[in-house]
Amino acid sequence: MADLSLVIITLDEEHNIERCIKSVPFAKEVVVVDSGSRDRTKELAEKLGAKFIYNEWKGFGAQKKFAAEQAKCEWVLSLDADEWLSEDLQEEIEELVKNDGWGKKVFKMKRMSRYLGRWIKHGGWYPDWQTRLYRKDHANWSDQETIHETIKAKDTPHKLWGLMYHTPFDSIKDQVDSNFRYAKLLAERKLKNGVRIYNPFIVVIKTIVKFLENYFFKSGWMDGMAGFIIAINSAHSYMVQLYTIYLESMKERKNV
Repeated sequence: MADLSLVIITLDEEHNIERCIKSVPFAKEVVVVDSGSRDRTKELAEKLGAKFIYNEWKGFGAQKKFAAEQAKCEWVLSLDADEWLSEDLQEEIEELVKNDGWGKKVFKMKRMSRYLGRWIKHGGWYPDWQTRLYRKDHANWSDQETIHETIKAKDTPHKLWGLMYHTPFDSIKDQVDSNFRYAKLLAERKLKNGVRIYNPFIVVIKTIVKFLENYFFKSGWMDGMAGFIIAINSAHSYMVQLYTIYLESMKERKNV
């Protein structure tokens, strides 16, 4: 019978860490890799039996790869602190690990997020498939990704049907602040990959299209006011990203 390591990366997650760890009661070990929390994350994680390790932050991919490499079990389940398993998914994963995956090595699961008091089921937020469960000898995280980190696997991930839950933002302000951070990182990555924008009209049009895509084409309107706010903030984040690329592109042109 195989065993499973629950692996979590953290930074100031005292409000989430207990729920996350408790949602995987069958884990043989819990590894928490922290990048410098100043709250009670360490105390609460260790109280639940977790192995707590400090590692300097070098990006999402690098941090998750380091964390997974600390795991001792054959199977690794990688969760963010603001994620937790439904009872159905707990049972599904526990049975799977006991049977060593029935010959399968990598699995993905549906993630449903709760925002502004409701579960979000449209607007591109659901089903949000996440590859998080794998045999340690068969996959690992790419350390090249500073954002939107991905797992490199030898096999195509197989689907699990239980839900993984997620609370991505505490408030609208939290979402806006996160959008600024992520938009900057995405813009930097695209600039590095050769993307350039020289026409400001492109920024305007693409921002409008992003809102329409999330709110109408992906049925964000069905999530009520939360769906409208998500669509607005998604478009805003995209606008910041595009405008950053535009400004850098124009600077380069002037310096030529």
